[in-house]
Amino acid sequence: MPQNILDSGEEKMSKAIVALERDLGLVRTGRANPSILNNVFINYYGVDTPLNQIATISVPEAQTLMVKPYDRSVLKDIEKAIQLADLNLVPINDGTVIRINFPSLTEQRRKELVKEIKGMAESYKVTIRNIRREMMDQIKKMEKDSMITEDDLKRDSENIQKITDKYTEKIDEIIKTKEKAIMEI
Repeated sequence: MPQNILDSGEEKMSKAIVALERDLGLVRTGRANPSILNNVFINYYGVDTPLNQIATISVPEAQTLMVKPYDRSVLKDIEKAIQLADLNLVPINDGTVIRINFPSLTEQRRKELVKEIKGMAESYKVTIRNIRREMMDQIKKMEKDSMITEDDLKRDSENIQKITDKYTEKIDEIIKTKEKAIMEI
């Protein structure tokens, strides 16, 4: 039974890591990254459709994104959607594709972004700790109900702490990598 608790908790923690990586993909660095457009939706024949399903998004140069729609009739809609997405990006429509230039980040803006991602990391660490608390509560209840022994409780508590430490370290590694990418000129 405690193994189910450990497995379930570890699965939740790994989902938190995936969510952190997804959220960090939306944080702009000095380089063009297609994932920044993941939350852009276009009204395509009456249906809100993700941009990446109606266009190819490529990176022809380090600081330029190119959006080429499969149907050229939606170019204006794509341009408008990117402007309304509040990404501080200026789409340039040349009639066949949309180019988005990423200006270089200032030193001050880089430091703000680093502060922002560290805040994100802390909130995900809190999530990990909450999952740990849930797991601890479950095994303590099992020990109270005499389903496991006191020794099992101690061993499982140590295992839960090891899992928690592993995922907390993963968050630190991910943030360190992202911070390095942001501060890179």
